[in-house]
Formats: sequence, structure tokens, C-alpha cells
Amino acid sequence: MKTLIENLDREKIAAAVSDAENRTAGEIVPYVVPRSDRYEIAVWRGASAVALLSVTVVLLIVQFYQGWGLGWLFTPWAVAMVALLGGVVGAILGAYVPPIQRALAGSDVLDLTVHRAAMQAFVEEEVFSTRDRTGILLFVSLHEHRIEVLGDTGINAKVSEDEWIDVVHRIRTGIENRNLTAGLVDAIEMCGKMLERRGVDIRPDDENELSDSIRTPGFGPSTEEGSSESRDS
Repeated sequence: MKTLIENLDREKIAAAVSDAENRTAGEIVPYVVPRSDRYEIAVWRGASAVALLSVTVVLLIVQFYQGWGLGWLFTPWAVAMVALLGGVVGAILGAYVPPIQRALAGSDVLDLTVHRAAMQAFVEEEVFSTRDRTGILLFVSLHEHRIEVLGDTGINAKVSEDEWIDVVHRIRTGIENRNLTAGLVDAIEMCGKMLERRGVDIRPDDENELSDSIRTPGFGPSTEEGSSESRDS
């Protein structure tokens, strides 16, 4: 996940944002994070599930094993130790193995967590502050395999949620090909063309109200150059 972010071509992405915004009043903000949460719930669920499974296996052995080699399992302390060990293993799996963590957290929790993180980014980056409320956040949370497109009111009045599906698909394809830059550039170009078709027209006095830089918290600062420059009309 970190490699995808570290390999981003920031200049190429910023150029794509600038080009798209020179054709429309939309303000596009790409935002990528390695993950949106630590998911403690997955740790506890993993610990509980593996501990319960371990105890169940021990009880089955105690019930049906007729030999002499596992006599130590027939003691209460042995059952407790097996449960504890199973809990530790389950907690480690829930904390450090991404596919297992996602499965333990559950799709609904992942969806809600990423949506909340996207909403927080929308506010923190002031995507809502453009003159005509035409900000768009492209939020990518790599660990969760989730992508959200959040448009401000001026965008949502002209573009339906279903129309963002292809934009999300472009980003996802880039991730699958281990080329997040290409995915984002394709998605940004698609956003520009879509907004142009939908009549989100640029004004003669339009300004670049939000930085064209990609936001990657924890992976280097995003520059704010050009945040108030007039666009080419």
C-alpha cells in the first residue's frame, strides 16, 4: 500500500487536475490514504473466534481421543492455555493480515469507516468552500479497497451518483495494475469531460480555488501553489 503512494507521479496528477479544471468550474481534489482506521473490532473478533475454535477442538479431542499421548489436555489449565494461545493468534491475524482483518471487520464497517474518513477529508481540505460549491473529492483508501467520490452541492445538482461509477472503476483499474498514477489521471480526465458535458461551465473570472496537488497525509506535504491563480479561459 505504501509503495503505491510512494510511487505516485505527483506532477503528472497535478497537471491532469489543472487540465480538467481549465475546461470546467469543478475543483478536483485527489486524496489517497493507506488506510482509514486500525479496526480494533477485527482484533477482538479474531481473538474471540480463534480462542473459541481452539477450545472447541480441545473439547472434541477430550471427548473422542482414546490414547495416552495427550493426557495433559484433560486438565482445566491446559484448556485455558489453549484458549489464551488461540486468542493471541487470532488477535495477531486480525491486526496484521489485511484480508483477514477486512473479513473480520465486515463490509458494513469498512464502508462506514471509509465514508466517515472521506467526509472528514472533505471538510479538512475545505472542498465545500468554492464560490459555486463545485468541489469534488476523489478519496482512495487502499487497505479497505474502497474509493469514494464526494461532490459538493453545485456538482450534485448536475451529476448523479451513478455517473461516478466509471470514475471509480478507472481508479480501481490503476490500483489493480499497480499504477495508481495512471488510474487517478484517467479518473480526473473523465471528471473534467463529464462536468463539461453536464454544463458545469467555467467563468471568465474563474480562479483556481483549491490546490491541484494530490493529498497523501503522512507521505510528504501537499503544496498549495496556484491556489488563487486565475485560470486560462
